[in-house]
Amino acid sequence: MSDPAPPTEHSGPAASPHALHSTPALVFIDEATVHVQAGRGGDGSVAFRREKYVPRGGPSGGDGGDGGSVIVAGDRSLNTLYHLRHTRHVRADRGRHGEGSNRAGRSGADARIRVPPGTIVDDTTSGERIAEILTGEEEVVVARGGRGGRGNARFATATRQAPDWAEDGREGEERLLRFELKLLADVGLVGLPNAGKSTFISVVSAARPKVADYPFTTLVPQLGVVAIDPLREPFVIADLPGLIAGAASGAGLGVQFLKHIERCRVLVHLVDLSAAPGGQDVGAEVSTVERELGAFNPELLRRTRFLVGSKLDAADQERRLALRHAADGRELRVFEVSSVSRAGVPQLLNALEEELARVRSRAE
Repeated sequence: MSDPAPPTEHSGPAASPHALHSTPALVFIDEATVHVQAGRGGDGSVAFRREKYVPRGGPSGGDGGDGGSVIVAGDRSLNTLYHLRHTRHVRADRGRHGEGSNRAGRSGADARIRVPPGTIVDDTTSGERIAEILTGEEEVVVARGGRGGRGNARFATATRQAPDWAEDGREGEERLLRFELKLLADVGLVGLPNAGKSTFISVVSAARPKVADYPFTTLVPQLGVVAIDPLREPFVIADLPGLIAGAASGAGLGVQFLKHIERCRVLVHLVDLSAAPGGQDVGAEVSTVERELGAFNPELLRRTRFLVGSKLDAADQERRLALRHAADGRELRVFEVSSVSRAGVPQLLNALEEELARVRSRAE
């Protein structure tokens, strides 16, 4: 890790409403560890009034200011945690000391760490879940600033009229935090490498992932917004890197990107319908992806899932029949699409929109 850079506020450029994720593969960062230190409270002041014609001025020490807190704030313009990659420490300002004539010290400024919605914040020492930022308006205090000390004027009583002491300010909270981003998307595209996920998302949204005729062209998750009708609410679709056998144990891209599937409301499982020399049969391909989803999180297999045959324009008839047989055996809805000719794409998008409306209704 490079040298520390301790800015107190982090932000990023505005994102296009049609392409939520356009960050290049080399800068997609979904984990970061940052040491945060809230500000120390200022000390209270010990002072006595010394004014002409005021023979008994008494104590006049002011209170110290409170230390600044460290706040994690959601920011919709951010897509990754890349801006935290070189940030090792974030510190809030300390409170100023109190002064004579009952002048209180100024409170320290808060430090804000901006993160994309979907970010989880954990305390690495205790393992405690500190925050889960799900919206762009959410703010959570992750380290509270120390309270300022009271000046000696606060301790004056009828029997103790000239106290000569004051309180010291309290130390601010200090934590080592782990940030983890789990993308927020309505629909997640899953499947083996080269199943046609990247081509599909490039057709239905403004996202432009890398598309090529070799496996693992998608090295980072890609997000796109699907707007079927300007008068209807759009939904977000995520293209997730291809799964292979053993992905849940770390093979291929492994659990690094499986975690991004967890928050998708509906899964679209793409299967290549074109005949691949030496490839698995359709049933085995479907089972491979299912095993990895279940090994990572069994709840994923209970989530709404569409089985979708891709590359319909070059489909093999036996694979089409096998896909329908696999869908019937699992009681899944089946679709066939061609991203080249757009055949079947409108029907699939309408079905997804209807299913998402049902999911949202049940959640409410």
